[in-house]
Amino acid sequence: MSTPTRIRAMLKDGATELRMLFSHPMENGLRKDAEGRRIPAHFITEASVRRNGEVVLAADFGPSIATNPYLAFSIAGGAAGDEIVVSWRDNLGETRSDTIRVA
Repeated sequence: MSTPTRIRAMLKDGATELRMLFSHPMENGLRKDAEGRRIPAHFITEASVRRNGEVVLAADFGPSIATNPYLAFSIAGGAAGDEIVVSWRDNLGETRSDTIRVA
């Protein structure tokens, strides 16, 4: 099982500021280990963010994104207590979904 996504959601100036740190190796399949064997590709392919069930971000990721990707953006409106759900899927079929409430 993967480590939870670290998420912060705060209201600021009439918008909801979101920051998230995905815990994922993001291997591109081109690196080699100490013995010279290629490390298999393992990276996030899809990510989404929902606020109260509505998709506010849908993104396609690829193998060129750094280990443990960081994503930050703002969305208009929002209220304390809104539910934020961050989900991802990787190229090996693993999925993760984490939920927080806006502070």
